[in-house]
Amino acid sequence: MPPTTIADLLALLTREPGRPRITWYAADGDRVELSGAVLDNWVSKTTNLLVEELDVEPGTRVLLDLPTHWRTLVWQLAVWRAGGCVVLPGGPRTDVVVTDSPAQHVGSHAQLVAVSLPALARRFLGDLPPGALDAAASVMTYGDVIGWAPEPAPTDPAMDPGPTHGELVAWALATQPDGPDRVLVAAGPGRTSEHDVARVLGVLARGGSVVLVDDALSKALDADPDRAARLVASERITVSR
Repeated sequence: MPPTTIADLLALLTREPGRPRITWYAADGDRVELSGAVLDNWVSKTTNLLVEELDVEPGTRVLLDLPTHWRTLVWQLAVWRAGGCVVLPGGPRTDVVVTDSPAQHVGSHAQLVAVSLPALARRFLGDLPPGALDAAASVMTYGDVIGWAPEPAPTDPAMDPGPTHGELVAWALATQPDGPDRVLVAAGPGRTSEHDVARVLGVLARGGSVVLVDDALSKALDADPDRAARLVASERITVSR
């Protein structure tokens, strides 16, 4: 049976805890691989931060002003696990803003979380606005297991724009007709989009794994078929999107 909730999906991903679930490539050479166990650990820590420090619960609107990236996926899953609503860039008023560009949100009256995207970042690599939370420093202080998280109702919003919590996993599954494949996904340009969210979540909900490449690397692979073929072979990719 396919999962029907985000909690179910995370349980599915940890049945084979050592299996890669997200492999991230950037044009600058950054490569990060998260197994099911490691992804679950990141999501648990981030969920605990959202619930315990930012009071995220069903109905809380969290803007993820981030590019499509492995860190963005962690924040998406954590917001949903906490029962909140992910607001995509350009969406209306939010309660919390999670962003790699915090200076652009100063004065928004939302709680502000600053995210550094480089894999080895242990603090925010820039000027941290007054009152902003440094995600890199804060997430690691929280527990590896979710202590408590509110349970959203099926009708509570999960994305804006997008599905409710009761519709979320089925919505993503509809974008991924294949089985538990190793899928190459090229991130779109700019900020993360509804399309990118659905593609990655759909692969995971099928029990598959994602090789996610940023937009710059995707363009480089398109221009160099031999390089693209080497990536497909080395990562054992079975499906390209």
